[in-house]
Amino acid sequence: MRGRDLITAGAVLAVSAVLACRPTAPPVAPGEPVPAARPEPTRPTPVQTPGRTAPAAPARVRPVVSAEAPPLAREFRGVWVASVANIDWPSKRTLSTAEQQAELIALLDRAAALKLNAVLFQIRPAADALYASKIEPWSEYLTGAQGRAPAPFWDPLAFAIQEAHARNLELHAWFNPYRARHTDAKSPLSSTHIARTNPSLVKPYAGYLWMDPGEPAVRARTLRVVLDVVQRYDVDGVHIDDYFYPYPENDRRGRTIPFPDDRSWKRYVREGGKLARADWRRRNVDLLVQELDEGVHKAKPWVRFGISPFGIWRPGYPTQVRGFDAYEKLYADARKWLREGWVDYFTPQLYWPTTKREQAYPALLDWWVGENVMGRHMWPGNFTSRAGGVGSGAFSVGELVEQIRVTRLQDGATGNVHFSMKSFLTNQAGMNDTLLEGPYAAPALVPATPWLKAAAPPLPTARLAETSTGTRLLLRTTGAAMPWQYAIRLRTDTAWITMLVSGSTTSWPIPKGTSPTALSVVSLNRVGTESLPVTVTFRGRSDAP
Repeated sequence: MRGRDLITAGAVLAVSAVLACRPTAPPVAPGEPVPAARPEPTRPTPVQTPGRTAPAAPARVRPVVSAEAPPLAREFRGVWVASVANIDWPSKRTLSTAEQQAELIALLDRAAALKLNAVLFQIRPAADALYASKIEPWSEYLTGAQGRAPAPFWDPLAFAIQEAHARNLELHAWFNPYRARHTDAKSPLSSTHIARTNPSLVKPYAGYLWMDPGEPAVRARTLRVVLDVVQRYDVDGVHIDDYFYPYPENDRRGRTIPFPDDRSWKRYVREGGKLARADWRRRNVDLLVQELDEGVHKAKPWVRFGISPFGIWRPGYPTQVRGFDAYEKLYADARKWLREGWVDYFTPQLYWPTTKREQAYPALLDWWVGENVMGRHMWPGNFTSRAGGVGSGAFSVGELVEQIRVTRLQDGATGNVHFSMKSFLTNQAGMNDTLLEGPYAAPALVPATPWLKAAAPPLPTARLAETSTGTRLLLRTTGAAMPWQYAIRLRTDTAWITMLVSGSTTSWPIPKGTSPTALSVVSLNRVGTESLPVTVTFRGRSDAP
């Protein structure tokens, strides 16, 4: 059943956890049967970073209906929707406009039904665009030929934002900052592609084309592309992934192929640069991250900026960790970006099981949280497509549930992002059912981002009106300001039921069969801040605890 079909007027039905949302909320929907206990996956005692201890797991208790509305349950539940190589959407490069739209609607319906609350939508996989851009050509992953506009014409990003918001899903625009052509590409480069218009900025590397991070014009172009989207579209966030300098490839003799940036490096040295080459490369990426953070918030202060770096900063951090050195190989000083506060949310790709000691999910998450000195959102990434899959890297769906549990137990982490949507679309190994019976039984709102600038949510006013079709809630706000959303909580005999509706809503039907005794309304602004609550009682119904 579609999430939006559960109640009338486009509102989304959400049964909120009555307990505080951290660290256990939302475990199950109050008033619903508690699912049968699942066996806990076997795992060794997590290795703790010295000086830090994991919170004890709280006892599981049955919620009790309180006289006052409980806190809104908060947890980020995102999913990456990859367009490169047609991983998630669109499924083929030959689909018609109608077929593309139908797939996108089905995808968003599935995300809403799974009680996710954010979609990270890839719109720039390789210096191209899955939206109407005057800077870069249409992507071949959309139309089969780079530079070819969809016919009949439509704008997938504008459509996705509208449909996501209708389902109370956030839409984060996901950009690849440097890749110019993927090995999966099949069509010729468009005449408007950067490799045609500015070939000196683009380097071939191991079958890819890559914009040179050492060229100031490349940084300026990526910044221009991102800000063009932020200014023209109502996105909730901007997201970049872990592809900075390319992942190194080896030649036939097993030797690492060097990245061909001699031109930009020699110019830097000639102009008096003193940094070593590796430090210079890291500085090039640092400058882009810092400028994106500043530029996005200058354009729209409420839009969140997030990065999903490789999950290991450097081997040895924490002590037992071994593996790929992103600091040295990708020239990505992700710890610096986090410690400087150049992000609003941080999504290290923790793609290993909790039982794999040298890349243990709990130890890595704990270390990243310890580096989060600016208190930004910590929403680790999970390789959900490996859950219930096959091959050496696969793990069980129970392991995925364990990773979510570990995240909730970790003080300072408030959500997860799943790669990728395809596993949810196919319900791989029954993972949808497992999540809905377990950790995602009750919905949650995205955590607030109070350090970003946004007008305070206006105080709502609410009254009940009897109509020929039933009782309706009439909503207004004091003053002329309009909230981004309203959270309406109804008190029944067995639960507090929460509905999230658009801030433009002025009349909302009380769902039939709920028999509430009281309701509470708060308004929310674009960064998730709540107003003071307004309470309404139903005539002739007791609201005593």
